[in-house]
Amino acid sequence: MDKALRAERCPVCLSSRHRAYRKGTLDPRALREDQIEITDSEYGKTWDLSLCLSCGHLFANPYPAPDFLLSLYGRVEDPLYDEESEGRSRNFSVLLERLERLRPNRGELFDVGAATGIFCDLARRHGWKVDGIEPSAWAVQTARAKYGLRLRLGDFLEADLPAGRYQAVTMVDLIEHTPRPREAVRKAFEILAPGGLLSLVTPDIHSLAARAAGRRWWHLRPGHLAYFSVRSLKVLLSEAGFRILDWRRYAWTFSLHYLLSRGKTFGPLVRTPRLASFLRGVRIKLALGDSFEVYAVKDPTG
Repeated sequence: MDKALRAERCPVCLSSRHRAYRKGTLDPRALREDQIEITDSEYGKTWDLSLCLSCGHLFANPYPAPDFLLSLYGRVEDPLYDEESEGRSRNFSVLLERLERLRPNRGELFDVGAATGIFCDLARRHGWKVDGIEPSAWAVQTARAKYGLRLRLGDFLEADLPAGRYQAVTMVDLIEHTPRPREAVRKAFEILAPGGLLSLVTPDIHSLAARAAGRRWWHLRPGHLAYFSVRSLKVLLSEAGFRILDWRRYAWTFSLHYLLSRGKTFGPLVRTPRLASFLRGVRIKLALGDSFEVYAVKDPTG
């Protein structure tokens, strides 16, 4: 199995016009599953990044080969992710409410990169019929045990999914993890019914917060292989056939326990049961403006 590949073309617009942008600190061949957990905290560790001179997309080059990457995600276990399930559900509620304003009628929703099923469970309680896919066997098992969800195990791009079926597809902090964003968005378009919505959240490396944090920006992590600009994200969606309906900056909210557990200084301290219980009840809103939140429609007239 090849562990690393080099991109000759931009994975968004397929242009061959790109140049080296930033030297990284990671070797794709040495990537481990613990480095790509949702809750990994190896901030500042990145791949060599190339800049597309046509659409402005930044992408890992070389990058982990898709089969190698899938094998790593299949082995990921991330209990800390599910420990923050209440806070994550609050975050997802905001996204779901905005999606439902644009599409008031419920239907079938497909969540790509569903993790332990927190978003799917919430959508189901809102009246959606839910489906989703996740490569981590541990996460799929957790979703079934905790929420009674039967998520699909595997790779979204390889999954046998019905065309034109779903009224909504969600990709929350997903598209930056794949070396094939063009194919992922095109497949989302394929499985959506006419008039169906794609909800997408992804980091903005050109944001003020990213520039201020520099090499310590929290989205510069081993699991992130792609960084979109306004321009490259619009190219990605429009070339797949989508029409953008809403575009904004997303603000995450986490418990103080989760935020303190991310660092080495307070990590051991916040694991004491009584303090952990208190800190989980303290909510911090991170209105950093460093993530895009986009809603796009499969235009039935397109």
